[in-house]
Amino acid sequence: MKHFIPFIVAGDPCEEATIDLAIALEQTGATMLELGVPYSDPLADGPIIQRAASRALKNGMTLTKALTLIGQMRKKGVKIPIIVFTYYNPVLQLGEERFFALAQQNGASGVLIPDLPFEESEHMRTLGETYDIPYISLVAPTSDERIAMIASKAQSFLYCVSSLGVTGVRDSLPTKLHEFLQQVKSYSRVPVVVGFGISTAEQVERLQHVCDGIVIGSAIVQKIEQLQDELNDVHTRQEALRVFSQYVASLIEPLKMRVRKNESETTTKTTKTVSTGQTD
Repeated sequence: MKHFIPFIVAGDPCEEATIDLAIALEQTGATMLELGVPYSDPLADGPIIQRAASRALKNGMTLTKALTLIGQMRKKGVKIPIIVFTYYNPVLQLGEERFFALAQQNGASGVLIPDLPFEESEHMRTLGETYDIPYISLVAPTSDERIAMIASKAQSFLYCVSSLGVTGVRDSLPTKLHEFLQQVKSYSRVPVVVGFGISTAEQVERLQHVCDGIVIGSAIVQKIEQLQDELNDVHTRQEALRVFSQYVASLIEPLKMRVRKNESETTTKTTKTVSTGQTD
């Protein structure tokens, strides 16, 4: 199956709901989870995620608490890799080595820092290797001749930014996105995933053939925003999680259809082989 990597904000709408949302996403088919750490000056985030970060900050969420939240997710049974999506300033304030130590202690599986340029991230990659936590690289359509260099250092997976600007729900994707993804894949030794602006099942269907995974953030965070009152109330949370899971399942239906098709083809091929006694 292609990777489905949802993005949620730690502490939105509350800590307990964040844990339950992570569990629901894994059960719905997430193969990894991006956990965003709320920050007061989110350069790469559009208005939907900015509002989520604001809600989480008002609830007292910090980088340290977000890392601890991963540990709580692990205790509640979340097994998929969890990628910490954070800006560099909170890491610098906490201390880079302390950050990686806490990330390792709580079961984080990777780190992504969107505002740290590739050329300035070597020390973070080295620390990541020391603590066995991959440092995830971003590559954008404007990377041009830097694509090969970034791809050569990529760990775990390579995150392709589908379009310039901030995150957000978009009605259409850039016309040259397929060409860009194919270019990145020609250089990459690790899986290539794409994010920023992917918000419909139709877009997932179009992209799944030219990448190894899809990140969906703003559309999912927007759904959480719509359900925030119900998610905050322990009496209505389970119903809200059911509605949330149905919505996410509809977004990634094309990925599941592909899996079912592959399984059907494999079963047909196996049945034919058994019945004829022949192999390819």
